[in-house]
Amino acid sequence: MQDLNTGLWYKQPANDWNEALPIGNGRLGGMVFGRVHKERVQLNEDSVWYGGPRDRNNPDALEHLPQIRKLLADGRLKEAEDLAALTLTGTPETQRHYEPLGDLLINMKHDDSDLSNYSRELDLDHAITRVQYSIGNTGFKREIFTSYPDQVMVIRLTATRANAISFQTLLDRAEARNYDELDALSNNSLVMRGETGGKDGIVFRGAVKAIAENGSVKTLGNHLIVDKANAVTLILSAATSYRYEDPEQQCLKTIEKASVNTYQELLQNHIEDYQKLFKRVTLNLGDDNKEDADLATDERLDLVKEGNEDLSLVSTYFQFGRYLLISSSRPNSLPATLQGIWNEQMLPPWDSKFTININAQMNYWPAEICNLSELHHPLFEHIEKIKTNGKKTAESMYGCRGFTAHHNTDIWGDTAPQDIYMPASIWPMGAAWLCLHLWEHFEFTRDVKFLDDSYDTLKEAALFFVDFLIENEEGLLITTPSVSPENTYILPNGEKGTLCEGPSMDSQIIFALFTSCIEASEILDIDQTFREQLLELRDKLPKPKIGKHGQIQEWLEDYDEEEPGHRHISHLFALYPGKQMSPNHTPELTEAAKVTLERRLQSGGGHTGWSRAWIINMWARLQEGELAYQNILELLKSSTLPNLFDNHPPFQIDGNFGGTAGIAELLLQSHNGELHLLPALPKQWTTGKVTGLKARGGFEVDLSWDKGELKEAVIHSLEGEKCVVLYNNERKEFETIAGQTYPLTFSEN
Repeated sequence: MQDLNTGLWYKQPANDWNEALPIGNGRLGGMVFGRVHKERVQLNEDSVWYGGPRDRNNPDALEHLPQIRKLLADGRLKEAEDLAALTLTGTPETQRHYEPLGDLLINMKHDDSDLSNYSRELDLDHAITRVQYSIGNTGFKREIFTSYPDQVMVIRLTATRANAISFQTLLDRAEARNYDELDALSNNSLVMRGETGGKDGIVFRGAVKAIAENGSVKTLGNHLIVDKANAVTLILSAATSYRYEDPEQQCLKTIEKASVNTYQELLQNHIEDYQKLFKRVTLNLGDDNKEDADLATDERLDLVKEGNEDLSLVSTYFQFGRYLLISSSRPNSLPATLQGIWNEQMLPPWDSKFTININAQMNYWPAEICNLSELHHPLFEHIEKIKTNGKKTAESMYGCRGFTAHHNTDIWGDTAPQDIYMPASIWPMGAAWLCLHLWEHFEFTRDVKFLDDSYDTLKEAALFFVDFLIENEEGLLITTPSVSPENTYILPNGEKGTLCEGPSMDSQIIFALFTSCIEASEILDIDQTFREQLLELRDKLPKPKIGKHGQIQEWLEDYDEEEPGHRHISHLFALYPGKQMSPNHTPELTEAAKVTLERRLQSGGGHTGWSRAWIINMWARLQEGELAYQNILELLKSSTLPNLFDNHPPFQIDGNFGGTAGIAELLLQSHNGELHLLPALPKQWTTGKVTGLKARGGFEVDLSWDKGELKEAVIHSLEGEKCVVLYNNERKEFETIAGQTYPLTFSEN
């Protein structure tokens, strides 16, 4: 049974994939079902994708762009959308999709004795899944983890009686079984060979080796047979042609290198590496539910769904989000997809790609504040791929310099529009939003070399809008054509449209992008002419406006939306993750943002997991702790699967990451140039402690509170910058020295 805050545990095997437990090392992932007789570990490798790179830019885009713009300006929406569907969408319309690697199946040879003492757990503190049970008088245990330093999955099978472990194992490829070969390489190793479909499909390999203590190991056909062993270690690796010229040799080399270590050495390597990341942050919300320690995670979740509160489950959910990011985004891996790395379907929902009109960005919201900065780098590397392709898209579609991307991208960094879906496809803001993550990383780390290396990418993203923006009759610089993802507006005459001029989110993203470029050029003391150009252009961007309902307008005109409870709340980008709106600096806009959220929620908003997670972060920024907490409870009640995965539905991981970021935002904010301590502490979180949260400016923060009041605050200065701290309207300013620690006290109310 696990510690309440750092473990998930269950009294039965997983009935389906949504109850299985995830493990991963960024590149290689598994979903462990914990079945007694026929164990299944569903496998993923992050570079198993269908097909190779393509140029999907529509050759007719640039020629028809002026006509589409004129149709929109003239209010002829249907004609504009019809022409855009033919000339601005990608050819073909879809990007590449992610695929599973397959399954590792272990068929145990147990006798017919009674099963008892079953438990299945995910130990978040050590990143290990364990399955334990007894058959008759013999206890059996499996420990499964995926090692980042050794780049293998390790499965350890032990028993309380000698010679008790006998099983058959093989690799398979999901229900499709579409692989080429499964061969025995030796008496203790198997390899699965295959290639994804499509032109230039990716070659993949998966291999497994059995190391038995006593007993025997042999291969018959394409099965590994273990008989009467005391203990067995299975070592599994996978590789593809995306990274390696000879993926099979890479697989075997990785296994052989790992096999030199004992199981205990492999385990120790894994734990030491993982805990360097995981142990940086702790969260305790009072452990109010110690009496529920005998309840399994799914039972506790059910009680929350019935209206109970469980603060320890909130802490677990927070740390589970950090665990998932560590497990799905490590240096030299691809970024986390819509499903992290965990997907069992050959054609997954939304292709399990990178959806960049919020979802991929939300995956990385906890990276900085939750002290996992280096896990951001796979996204940064992918932005460079997008930059290369996005320059071609910018020039061929829009006649612009710089680079752009639309609302999706894939393993190859495809930047042409995805789908023929007017509410989403024609939206040239994806690259701009992604590039703001470069600036965020700098703000938290103050790594000037990183900023210098990233400046060209920020500049090229901004340069696209220098060329793309059009001055309208009011003298405002607007984007056209675009959309407010993925909503529909209603004109006064009742006509409905999606394609539009100057949606509010576009102006807010561009404002943030131009601002980051301006500040970066000042810090680096370069590019003054371009900086001055951006300052001039930024002044002409539409400002956030308050509409007839007292809400932030979603479009340039004060249209009504077809779905008042729509899942996207794009026009509040400036509140979160942006910082153009805040209670202390823009009180009128802040009130309008509250109205916007209330209207969305009253009309059924927050019905997808990621949307609910976004709402939590927005209420946090509005310093509405109770409302944020109620939405945390709703996220658990309505959008959380038994294994704590976020449910869109179906499973999407962004809600997990957004929820984790939101919990952190309730405790610490730093977007306004000051460290705001406990800015939105829910009154239900009366007592608690958090250590290791990161703040912009290069600070690490430890906080404890009691009876809702801050008890202790410790600021660790990592970069020696000036520190401004705000708590309960009391403000402290002080110079710091890098590496020094600063305990703070505040007056009591």
